[in-house]
Amino acid sequence: MPGLQKKWLSAALVGTLALSSLSIAAVNAQGNGNGNGNGNGKGNANDKNAESAKNVIMLVMDGSSDNVSSIARWYKGESLAIDKILTGGVRTYSAESAITDSAPAGTALATGNKSNSGYVGVLPSLVNTPGVDQVAEEDAFKPVANVLEGAKQTGRATGVISTSEIQHATPAAFSSHVTKRSNYDDIAEQQVYQNIDVILGGGSDPLNETRKDGDNLLNVIEEKDYDYVTTRDELLASDSDKIWGSFAPTALAYDLDREKTKPEEPTLAAMTEKAIDTLSQDKDGFFLAVEGSKIDWAAHANDPIGMVTDFLAFDDAVAEALEFAEQDGETLVIAVTDHGNGGITLGNVNTDSTYDTTPVSAYIDPLKEATMTVEGALSLLKEDKSNLEEVAASYGLKNLTAEESQALETSEDLGTTLVQLLSNRANIGFTTGGHTGDDVFLYSYGPAHPTGLVDNTDLAHTMASAMGFNLDDLSNEFFVDAQAEFEKLGYTTTIDKTDENNPVFVATNNNRTITIPENRNTVTIQNGNSAGNTREFDTVTVYNDNKFFISDEMLKFAK
Repeated sequence: MPGLQKKWLSAALVGTLALSSLSIAAVNAQGNGNGNGNGNGKGNANDKNAESAKNVIMLVMDGSSDNVSSIARWYKGESLAIDKILTGGVRTYSAESAITDSAPAGTALATGNKSNSGYVGVLPSLVNTPGVDQVAEEDAFKPVANVLEGAKQTGRATGVISTSEIQHATPAAFSSHVTKRSNYDDIAEQQVYQNIDVILGGGSDPLNETRKDGDNLLNVIEEKDYDYVTTRDELLASDSDKIWGSFAPTALAYDLDREKTKPEEPTLAAMTEKAIDTLSQDKDGFFLAVEGSKIDWAAHANDPIGMVTDFLAFDDAVAEALEFAEQDGETLVIAVTDHGNGGITLGNVNTDSTYDTTPVSAYIDPLKEATMTVEGALSLLKEDKSNLEEVAASYGLKNLTAEESQALETSEDLGTTLVQLLSNRANIGFTTGGHTGDDVFLYSYGPAHPTGLVDNTDLAHTMASAMGFNLDDLSNEFFVDAQAEFEKLGYTTTIDKTDENNPVFVATNNNRTITIPENRNTVTIQNGNSAGNTREFDTVTVYNDNKFFISDEMLKFAK
């Protein structure tokens, strides 16, 4: 017990010192999004820490909140890896709401720009949040550069990891540009042609021939010399400097369920460690984005055990990043929640009059009875529901009361009933099944690490500055209006939609024809009846259903 008490005292002291510094550090925060500035975080998050970092690791615990970390710490029984790097807070609102969707939240973290619900890597079309700059009508839906694209331009290796589909909102924000987050086909195609060095997660379905456009991106991945792996063992055995890991058709299993349902899948910590080992071989450094995705999914379901155990799996990934950063000395690590979700509380109506005398065990012991999340437990349910009691027990609901049994037997939504019963036993409350607008903790470590109360957009600019580039400048270089520029040069332009799933920008001038397909990194020039000259680039072409955007480099080649 003395050792455990020492850990608790250390964690408490770190938290107290970090929190007491917020008001002082916040004075130094630039572009803090407090309603008085532009809300777009154009300055560095902290000028006094404006130094360079060879490597940057950005870890996002999607849909978590400060109460989740509190419950997780009690559940674990000791301090968390992230406790020692608590440095501030983050405001999470979007361009249109005090409560953000994951797509604009990811866009803010990756590009430094506020956006709208469902938009990934593009500017908003609607701005009504106080303090956020308006966007010119002609710039609505315009793609903007992200920190991964910037890192590539500096020669750094790059990587993206997710426990959801790799095409999901947050990983997509660091690797693509679409006006609808549900457009997995375009996201997947852009990710393949971005030439990212390491991609690990779920989402093999949008890569195969079942795509609407009929393309088989698995063939392209093979042509690009990736080591394509589908299991944990294959991942750990790979010695390639380019790895594409697709471990599930959609999302990976919850961490608590993995050993029982998907033992071949890697943990988030294992993927993070492998990615760091691989990317750190690049002498120019690396950028890595890591998402613990399903904390958010559990929060939407109001599943406390899913939230807590996937949070702890995320914390293990943070530990891997910190172990490397502490040894390396040149690595910036940032860990943050993109938004709250569920409004989870330690205490509910059961504790209205007993909150000050209710022991920790009353909250934690019921959670520890669960051996599976609600998703995992329901996967065991037989069609005739004859094993309902066994399913409930796997979710921690053993020795059911008559009232609990009745609730389960008459339930029209078994998942909802299960989480309500467990939360009631654990005295845990939820305010919503959706996102929440609370400010969240900021965790950071290493050179250029941000401190104080900052806006989510500030973090993108902090990372960019640490890696030596400006995101606004890159946006202007990477995303030029193709039609406007080619017509200035005397070309006639069209968008060929013969194949509606594969639009192509075409510019013609006498016998010269230039073709540029969407979502790819190629430009083809054909003079007369020649076979054509095709060149690959470091950036992808984006079509936002209105305009084609290409890079300056593509334009210069085409000239």
